[in-house]
Amino acid sequence: MTRRLDGFAMTMNKDQHIEIEAATFRRLLHHLDEHKDVQNIDLMNLASFCRNCLSKWYSAEAAARGIEVPYDEAREIVYGMPYSEWKSKFQSEVSVEKKEKFKHKTN
Repeated sequence: MTRRLDGFAMTMNKDQHIEIEAATFRRLLHHLDEHKDVQNIDLMNLASFCRNCLSKWYSAEAAARGIEVPYDEAREIVYGMPYSEWKSKFQSEVSVEKKEKFKHKTN
């Protein structure tokens, strides 16, 4: 498979491509885990996705391949622990300003 990235041709086979994508996803999860101070609403306001979105996408991609991964299980994969535990340990109160920004972004 040849893909173009910033003007450079990169040749890799399908398995290598999948392996690199999987490693990148694991790295993203690790990065999010290292930055628990970054709240989901911050991610939504800046990038229009959050940990919950990743969980939904994970569950949907599994379903598209005939594999059932319930949303709560996908969230545990993304959060690295049950969501209720992550929420009680790391979720902070959302400011009115952040709520307003999110409200205007979704309307």
